[in-house]
Amino acid sequence: MASIQRKRCSSGSGLGTASSIAIGAAAGVTAVAGLLLGRKAATISKIGKGHPLKHRALDVAAGALQSKYPLDAMSTYLNGFHMYADDMGRQVEATHFCIHLQHDLHQCVIFDRNAPDARLIGIEYIISEERFRALPADEKRLWHSHHYEVKSGLLVAPGIPDLAEHAYFEDLVTTYGKTFHTWQYDRDDFPYGIPQLMMGFTQDGQAADALVQARDEKLGTSTSGKRHNRADIPTPDVAPGANQWETGRTVQTQVEERDFRR
Repeated sequence: MASIQRKRCSSGSGLGTASSIAIGAAAGVTAVAGLLLGRKAATISKIGKGHPLKHRALDVAAGALQSKYPLDAMSTYLNGFHMYADDMGRQVEATHFCIHLQHDLHQCVIFDRNAPDARLIGIEYIISEERFRALPADEKRLWHSHHYEVKSGLLVAPGIPDLAEHAYFEDLVTTYGKTFHTWQYDRDDFPYGIPQLMMGFTQDGQAADALVQARDEKLGTSTSGKRHNRADIPTPDVAPGANQWETGRTVQTQVEERDFRR
């Protein structure tokens, strides 16, 4: 009888230990979730200053309760530079958040910086070389190559270990991007005008040294160091039709008035 009682006590103790572990794990998950929600609420409150109280309350509630699957899927953070397709003198820093949507297609949203109050300035689609070569000639004029951006170190993935970043850019070096900026933030503190086609750099001496240096200091990265680390990545041949501006002629968007169809 005593033996049976000891077994029962031992069994009860085991269940108690398992229960304690489960409760502890649940408490940990709850604490982490609470921390993340608290952090999101704090972030929203930082950019909600000046808004009516009811709007701020709605923002906080939406941030905590609503599922935002496209945003959650944005897994890659890249930082680089763009120039306006018709003006190399207009160069801007571009912070990308991307999802690898299909095997030959990435889609990215672009901000002026990585901060809670960052300005949404554009979008970029990134495709494989195979997909680019199959595009019509008129469409190819809108796309730029990524070979130099990768090899030069101008394009970086902040916070990622060099080994992982290197592997990622081994694939990205052969891709092509189509980019439109919806906010000309180098000129205006408001999104005036129509979307502008942007291009990427293709050789040394094009990107403004001061712009690159300021980026490196801000993010704690080294463009020259990245360039050295990527020296072993093969430089692909650029497919005909990309980087239209290199021909001396380029394309850019403009407003055109038309009759309205009913």
